Amino acid sequence: MFLEISLIFIATFMLVVFLLEYFNRPKADAKKRIDLYIKSATADFSAESTKAGRKDLPEGEDRKTFRVLIDKYGKKIEGIKFTKEIELELQKGDIPLRGYEFIFLTAALTFGSIFLIFVWNHNLISMTVAGLLGLISPLVYLRLKQQQKLTKFNNQIGDALVMVSNSLKAGYGFLQAIEMVAKEMAPPIKTEFARSIKEINLGVTTEEALVHLTERVPSADLDLVVTAMLIQRQIGGNLSEILDNISQTIRERITLKGEVKALTAQGRLSGLIIGILPAGIGAFLLMINPNYLMKLFTDPRGKMMLVYAAVAELIAVVIIRKIITIKI
Repeated sequence: MFLEISLIFIATFMLVVFLLEYFNRPKADAKKRIDLYIKSATADFSAESTKAGRKDLPEGEDRKTFRVLIDKYGKKIEGIKFTKEIELELQKGDIPLRGYEFIFLTAALTFGSIFLIFVWNHNLISMTVAGLLGLISPLVYLRLKQQQKLTKFNNQIGDALVMVSNSLKAGYGFLQAIEMVAKEMAPPIKTEFARSIKEINLGVTTEEALVHLTERVPSADLDLVVTAMLIQRQIGGNLSEILDNISQTIRERITLKGEVKALTAQGRLSGLIIGILPAGIGAFLLMINPNYLMKLFTDPRGKMMLVYAAVAELIAVVIIRKIITIKI
């Protein structure tokens, strides 16, 4: 009984803390903390910049938030490799959270989901399913944001290369041409090029800044562009002409990808339905009427059926994915 009460208290506390912190944080603070996601060059002054980003808050209001509590325990895991990897993933999705904040938020959603189901029906299986959903949901959201950013970036990169090429032809230097993209174009390519410019201004070499750009944006088109830029900086050549050729190649590839996507839309939708529908219906039935499906988990024949269904589901998804995946 004491253990259950303790878990309920911890789950409720974490859920309230991080939901309040997420929705009540100042917009200016979020914007400044996005700008802090600069690799290596900003590692030494990130803490000072974060404090500076909260100077506009009155002292009393700052104390009313849970920022001090989050920072206190978050700093203890901030230097862990896993937390740094999460921060890089958050950068790829342009999500204004620190690595430890994302970890705490995921934990709050997980324990909060378990607590809600515990209050509802006290069923262990339903609590497990709810906990898994609370754990997976932030990761799914992160992947979706990354994919959205990558798609927008790939659609913008052709225009950005044209702008850089024209700037070079007009007599601008390479950094000035990059800065022109950061000023004139829309996010996300504007944001990423602006970060690269900041890195260079803070002392990072141009080559390293370009490599960091490819780490933040895992785009094959961007890898091609950066590789061409790095080679040109080492051996020389007409960079504007190189960028024009790459831009034309990228535009043709985008057009071809659009045609392939339209032709494979039905297959992708079929794979999505096959992958989500059975698991979704099963989870829904477990939550509203656990006893209805308990035979599948208690009877040996039911367990065999679940294993067979999971294997068949996986095979079907893999086959459909292989059919509709066309490398360009």
